Amino acid sequence: MLRPGPVIMAQWILFAVSWAAAAGWSSAVDKEIGMKREALYRVILIAGGLIMAVPSHGYQGPLRLWIVTRAEAWSAVAAIALGFAFAWWARLHLGELWSARITAKENHRVVDTGPYALVRHPIYTGILLSVYATAAVKGTIPAIVGALIITSGTWMKARLEETWLSSQLEPDVYLRYRRMVPMLIPFGPKGS
Repeated sequence: MLRPGPVIMAQWILFAVSWAAAAGWSSAVDKEIGMKREALYRVILIAGGLIMAVPSHGYQGPLRLWIVTRAEAWSAVAAIALGFAFAWWARLHLGELWSARITAKENHRVVDTGPYALVRHPIYTGILLSVYATAAVKGTIPAIVGALIITSGTWMKARLEETWLSSQLEPDVYLRYRRMVPMLIPFGPKGS
């Protein structure tokens, strides 16, 4: 009988491998912010991922907050798949403007259609949905703490990216987009 745990792990592995394999599909970088300015959020994201990766299977100690039912676990599997699908939709929609680093590409422009009409950072939104669904199914303090740390690192990256894009694009172009579209949560507050 198929169990949700291995399916969740397979989803994460498939997402990571496919994401890395597609890294070459990107246009040339015109300018970049530099690894020195990106180091802090990267360290935070790695730390959150490592904390979240603490195994929870079969653990019944004081760090366990809840145990999910089989149906709840399969709902989390679906939410993880939805999060990854949303992130991939955004990446495909962004096309060659995508980069793992904070950069300005040749002919860079604001993309405000598709998933970018719902949130300014749909890739991050999709990944965070998958992170929180994984934390929910694990039901442990390390999983929740890891998810919160990942959220913090993601928010830091999004803010740094927005500051960078605001300085690289025509004046007020990104500011207008920020006023119209929420940052990470669809239908959430705009301009933040």
